[in-house]
Amino acid sequence: MFKRLILEDSSIWYIITAFVTAATIFLTIAWRALRMPRAEADKFAHLPFTTDANERHDPHA
Repeated sequence: MFKRLILEDSSIWYIITAFVTAATIFLTIAWRALRMPRAEADKFAHLPFTTDANERHDPHA
């Protein structure tokens, strides 16, 4: 099964690049969320939702 895989010397660099890119994006978002001022975090926490809690979600029920 593994004989069908195309493994070249450069293929490891694609994997490393993809991991570093994903990790950088995740860490940037986490860093910005942790450094957000408390007032702004409270504003985001209290955003209203447009759905009604009493509304039925199953249209066939």
